[in-house]
Amino acid sequence: MKQEIWDLYCPDGTPAGREMVRGESIPAGLCHLVCEVLVRHTDGDYLLMRRSLTKDLFPGYWEATAGGSALKGEDALACVRRELREETGIEGESFEQIFRKVIRGNTIFCTWLCVTDWDKTAITLQEGETDAFRWVTEAEFIDFINGGGIINIQRHRWVDWYRKMGYME
Repeated sequence: MKQEIWDLYCPDGTPAGREMVRGESIPAGLCHLVCEVLVRHTDGDYLLMRRSLTKDLFPGYWEATAGGSALKGEDALACVRRELREETGIEGESFEQIFRKVIRGNTIFCTWLCVTDWDKTAITLQEGETDAFRWVTEAEFIDFINGGGIINIQRHRWVDWYRKMGYME
């Protein structure tokens, strides 16, 4: 398996001019970049993906995103476009950043919203990452967020956006 090389960043997001291999410890005072994307269809439905049963974290859980770590040379938008394409097959064009924060002191976490008119039946799954998908209405998505279906760390990260959208009180 090919090693993933990550660029390292200062906590303010500026490039640190250093890199690391995935799995190594992130040097003190530096961060790596992780991006995820929430997909909303132009008809208002949201895309949910089920995490592969072979995943170390949250196997079999449904999540509202595709995402992962930025590779060497990728900025946040390039990372989120690649992750979306790899995990869903969607070639997204319309992205809005809805969250950015340093988490755990060493990860810059960026979340994007992609609004698309992609053929809802043309989703492709990435082996080892996802094993099912479903589109849910906005009302079902709100129930997913508030009913305990969502992975709690994702719910917590996006709470401000959910409130802005009227999805949470």
